Amino acid sequence: MYTKEFEIRWNDLDANRHLANKAYVEFAAHTRMSFLVENGFDQRLLAKLNIGPVVFYEHIYYFKEVFSGKPVKVSLELKGLSEDGMFFEFHHNYYDYKGRNVAHCEIMGAWIDLGSRKLIGLPEEAADLFDKVERAKDFRVLTKEDTRKYAKKPVDLEV
Repeated sequence: MYTKEFEIRWNDLDANRHLANKAYVEFAAHTRMSFLVENGFDQRLLAKLNIGPVVFYEHIYYFKEVFSGKPVKVSLELKGLSEDGMFFEFHHNYYDYKGRNVAHCEIMGAWIDLGSRKLIGLPEEAADLFDKVERAKDFRVLTKEDTRKYAKKPVDLEV
């Protein structure tokens, strides 16, 4: 299992003096990007392919408060990937310094062509890198329907 450890800084805290929601999101994003870079998805490759990741949703479940003074460790598991590599799902667990699971995050996203601004399957060069990545025990092949499971649609303001 891939993990990354974070020092909790004063600006990671909220008004209740515990780890702020934004810090959980930032720690998960940093963990994902570190994981991708270590598996060959560095900025050079993303720029060459003119692609970038886009997040559909992030759900965070909080179990225990986390305070400053001790580090937090964030894990990452690849839980799902579509056949063409367009869609991905990662899960993160957050652990305190004693290894207690204090929160859980589920994220789903896709790859976007930065020129057309449209979702795309991963080019073969990048898809091959994902073939080498360890997958979760309950890994599944994602479909477009999996990305719509919450059935949320935009509702514009009447102007």
